[in-house]
Amino acid sequence: MKYCALKQRALNGLLLERWVFPSICQAEPRSQSGRRSLVRRLALRLRPAVALSIASLAGSAVAAWLEYAPAPPDNALKGFVPYLGTRTNFPHSLEWHYTKLSEVMTGPTEFNWEPFERKLVACASRGHQFIARFYIEWPGRTTGLPQYLIDAGVRLRRWTNTNTRPFPPAVDHTPDYEDPRLRAALTNFIHALGRRYDGDPRLGFLELGLLGTWGEWHNHPNHQWFASKTVQREVMDAYEAAFKKTRLLVRYPAGPDDPRYADNSRRPIGYHDDSFAWATVHTGRKGDEWFFETRLRRAGATNKWRTQPIGGEVRPEVWSCLFDEPSCAPKGQEFDRCVAVTHASWLANEGVFRPGFKGAARDRALAAARSLGYELYVRTVEIAGPQHRSQLSVTLTITNAGVAPFYYDWPVQLGALDAGGQLVATWQTDWKLTSVLPEDPAAVWRFDVDVGRLRPGRYRLLAWIPNPLPAGQPVRFANRTQDADLRGWLTLGEFVR
Repeated sequence: MKYCALKQRALNGLLLERWVFPSICQAEPRSQSGRRSLVRRLALRLRPAVALSIASLAGSAVAAWLEYAPAPPDNALKGFVPYLGTRTNFPHSLEWHYTKLSEVMTGPTEFNWEPFERKLVACASRGHQFIARFYIEWPGRTTGLPQYLIDAGVRLRRWTNTNTRPFPPAVDHTPDYEDPRLRAALTNFIHALGRRYDGDPRLGFLELGLLGTWGEWHNHPNHQWFASKTVQREVMDAYEAAFKKTRLLVRYPAGPDDPRYADNSRRPIGYHDDSFAWATVHTGRKGDEWFFETRLRRAGATNKWRTQPIGGEVRPEVWSCLFDEPSCAPKGQEFDRCVAVTHASWLANEGVFRPGFKGAARDRALAAARSLGYELYVRTVEIAGPQHRSQLSVTLTITNAGVAPFYYDWPVQLGALDAGGQLVATWQTDWKLTSVLPEDPAAVWRFDVDVGRLRPGRYRLLAWIPNPLPAGQPVRFANRTQDADLRGWLTLGEFVR
């Protein structure tokens, strides 16, 4: 988006640009932090132009601007992600972990879900959602091939994997991915997993995994041992059929002409960049063809983020120093630049949790976490009525100041708070979170609520987006009045019944 096109689009018809914009829109900000700064400055400049309080008295309607404030770094389904476990030294809303296929699959159609279920329960007990990946191969560990397949004679190639930096080379066991018994096992497992867990609120995202080293869809440098395109398509077809609700991600973007990977560019599957801030941004250099943005371009999938999530992992080599000044990220792979080209929503980044950061480095890490994913800012609100009827009309103008959408249509609710601070009524709207995209014009949400059952008096109107995980973080807005009157809720204004 051209950010000075805000002159034409951001105010959605409010003719204030002649006095607001000349000093602000002299140069377009190139960085995400610059764009967020522009949003904040716009909100502050517009404050004198409109009333900060909102009242709907005797049928009158007053539209007002709400003040911007950064949303928290642990907003739902975004930010930095630790491995599964208790971490209290950096805010987060997600945890992730690997699970061996052999731990849960005991026969062709027999499963013991308890090891995986324990992880979901532990994560949910901390109010976090889980990112899962199942695997068969892990250098230095015993195979994850189910025992019944080993007993049946599925071949395992034993070799020393040197692609293990920053850790030393280790013995790997690569199965014969073309064996029909293994192929049947993979599709059976995926369908069983979907029947049990698709739409489970404890599961935030699911990486396809299963194939290749660490379930990362490669056997570098022995590419000849990796699964064929036929097997890849079987796995993706199974996931696509089994998961209609939970969002999926695969490691490598691939188009129809990719020499190694089956086309995934038009599938409802996102991507995870597991060498983030190391091999992300396109360079054009020979040997860098595997870099994430390069693969996105070649697949014709640079806009995939608009409908499917992008996640990944900060490369372990830069965990401890990514937010130093200067950063240790390779030149051209700076964090902000990587976020801008990927539109990433979440990143596994154990470095911010263990050992963690202090001082300015921690502040930079917090800002980086905030820069990921969505940031929903309610710019204006209008409350109209009631006068001689019981209907209250609510109109919000909302923008996404982040880099990605929110990928689930969690319900958006309105609520009425009485003079005693009690929530006395709630209404579920028909507003769609997934429709609010960065770089698009502001969305206008309208909804009528029936306040006829409320007692006469003055009320505050609130909005919130509850997490389907009972103890999970709600989606919080990038507004000063977020949590002002009730935790998790955005205060929109007042009305009189």
